[in-house]
Amino acid sequence: MADLRIYNVVILGLGFLFIFTAFTTCGNIEQTIVKGLDNDTFTGSGYHSLGIIYGIFSFSNLLAPTVVAIIGPQFTMFFSGILYSGYVAVFITPSTWSFYFTSVLIGIGAAMLWTAQGHFLVENSDASTINRNTGMFWALLQCSMLFGNLYIYFDWNGRTEISDRSRKTIFIGLLVTSVLGTLSFLALRKTLPTEEEMLNEEEGQPLLSSRMMYKQRANSAVQDAKSEFRTIRQLLKTKTILLLSCCMAYSGLELSFYSGVYGTCIGATTEFGAAAKGLIGISGIVVGIGEIVGGGVFGLVCKNNRFRRTSVVFLGMVVHFVAFYLIYLNIPDDAPVVLKTSTLNKPYLTPSISIALLCSFLLGLGDSCFNTQLYSILGRVYAEQSAPAFAIFKFIQSIFAAVAFFYSGYLLLTWQLLIMVILGFTGTLCFFMVERIQNFSVDLQQEY
Repeated sequence: MADLRIYNVVILGLGFLFIFTAFTTCGNIEQTIVKGLDNDTFTGSGYHSLGIIYGIFSFSNLLAPTVVAIIGPQFTMFFSGILYSGYVAVFITPSTWSFYFTSVLIGIGAAMLWTAQGHFLVENSDASTINRNTGMFWALLQCSMLFGNLYIYFDWNGRTEISDRSRKTIFIGLLVTSVLGTLSFLALRKTLPTEEEMLNEEEGQPLLSSRMMYKQRANSAVQDAKSEFRTIRQLLKTKTILLLSCCMAYSGLELSFYSGVYGTCIGATTEFGAAAKGLIGISGIVVGIGEIVGGGVFGLVCKNNRFRRTSVVFLGMVVHFVAFYLIYLNIPDDAPVVLKTSTLNKPYLTPSISIALLCSFLLGLGDSCFNTQLYSILGRVYAEQSAPAFAIFKFIQSIFAAVAFFYSGYLLLTWQLLIMVILGFTGTLCFFMVERIQNFSVDLQQEY
């Protein structure tokens, strides 16, 4: 049984590795691809597409648990993988309507995929193996930021324009990768028989028709969804969630910046010359390295320590603010908003590739600081209501990521950085207040 569970976790991680190698690479380069299309009929925006994905994802999280409960996590992940593959396939022969239509579909698919992933991981873990299994899955998932972006670097390095042939080759490769990840979910195996199956084996015949079992499962899922929704509404009124919402909102803004905006800015910087397009891939890799380093150090070494939790969040704020200041000095102000041309404005410093990649690493490191500690504090404060608490986190994070993607194509870089600085400082301050409230509560309980 233990070997089968490890097998399932590895296959789950490999499936996500393949799917998100395709999707993460796609998100990193899509605005650059869209800007370079030699197609007058295509009017889509990569920023708007990512905004739609995160917006739909945030609301779909409310319905995803019901779907997973009815059809099961394995087939939910398989169906979601098909939606991811469809989004990648659109870039082979782009059209505006299919581009935005698949953006809506993948937003729905993302909510189902991540809900099913959590359900399946818990099914294949117990109290003694959950940390190990989560670590294995996380390590495989984070590698998805490496391989696709590495290919982009080798293929785009030295190119000033991306040809139709090059685009089709890249996205056919990403489509095959995504399909392989989707098919791998079919290799997952059940570890425990369901209650109905156990009854059937004991009695020797089915007790309920398949139709009745699905009906009962659906009714139970609907009741669970209603109960969870009521809990979410109650939690949204608590002081802790209201304070943490600022930090959650900031995590959404910086998520959109490092995952879709910053790579586009590097690729549009005139001073990087022929190396600019290839640097998009290297930047994505370095962000991934920052995420892996931060997740490993702060997620494992510093867990369950309240003092260190505030220290890590403060470090994340400082790291991000240093990155924002260097980006302000190093990257032209019009980099996020230029369309068919490269940047026209001049930054304060002569753009440096080393500084640009250092900022990529700092963005990934800072993001891991905020996310690991948000997960930590939510898991501690809401140990008995973890599912609704994490649903609120993903909802707020996704909403603000969507908003950021929509304004990214219109606001100059300075204003985008200023918005993140203001919300990042506010979010860190609110996080400190929550820690102080929790520490005060613990002290009172110890006194009495």
